Amino acid sequence: MTTNSKIALVTGGSRGLGKDMALRLAQKGIDVILTYNSKQDEALAVVTEIEKTGQKAAALQLNTGDTKSFDAFFGQLAAALKDTFATDHFDFLINNAGIGLSASFAETTEEQFDLLMNIHFKGVFFLSQKALPLIHDGGRIINISTGLARFTSPGRAVYASMKGAIETLTMYMASELGSRGIAVNIVAPGAIATDFSGGVVRDNPQVNQHIAGITALGRVGRPDDIGGVVAFLCTDDAKWINAQRIEVSGGMHL
Repeated sequence: MTTNSKIALVTGGSRGLGKDMALRLAQKGIDVILTYNSKQDEALAVVTEIEKTGQKAAALQLNTGDTKSFDAFFGQLAAALKDTFATDHFDFLINNAGIGLSASFAETTEEQFDLLMNIHFKGVFFLSQKALPLIHDGGRIINISTGLARFTSPGRAVYASMKGAIETLTMYMASELGSRGIAVNIVAPGAIATDFSGGVVRDNPQVNQHIAGITALGRVGRPDDIGGVVAFLCTDDAKWINAQRIEVSGGMHL
């Protein structure tokens, strides 16, 4: 088993893109703490997969849209760091957790707006803020955006707008945390075949075919297209990449 490994915290790491990120980080020799909202069994299965690689792992429950729960979460995180990893800090924060929601601008409700704002913007803002005392100097923060912040798709006005806010926040975080040697970047996936948004990209042949047709590389994305990029950004090879938006979409809407 690797000793003195660096540690990544991946929110929403029990499935989809977050699961692939967690596994790819482990393949790079990085220990992983992943969070899940409701599906503990899936999260523990990912922990088991990571442990099979020789890395340490732990899973903690977290609703990233409920900022009032963050203090309790960080208490649990501190305990996990001590008990599982014999440390009191971690190195990499990957703000991945999120949900999809489709509603036109004209029909979006205030409740839908608040739900997505709390998860995709407010939650990321304050989770990152509260994590700062636990992140080692020289660490990394990776925020997850979307290709939809660059191009449009009907029904994604609120979701994409929150991700646009995160892209601006990423630049400010990079600027203000640079004195601690913490690099902050954003990864923006294109359309990926997962269970996100009810699995529409994965399970609807017409949607799948349409996306393949507007993507230069001629197919929809897969989870394993994304995790390796996130893992790379946590390596020394990426040490001089900072405040960058890296779109990983196979060339959508060029």
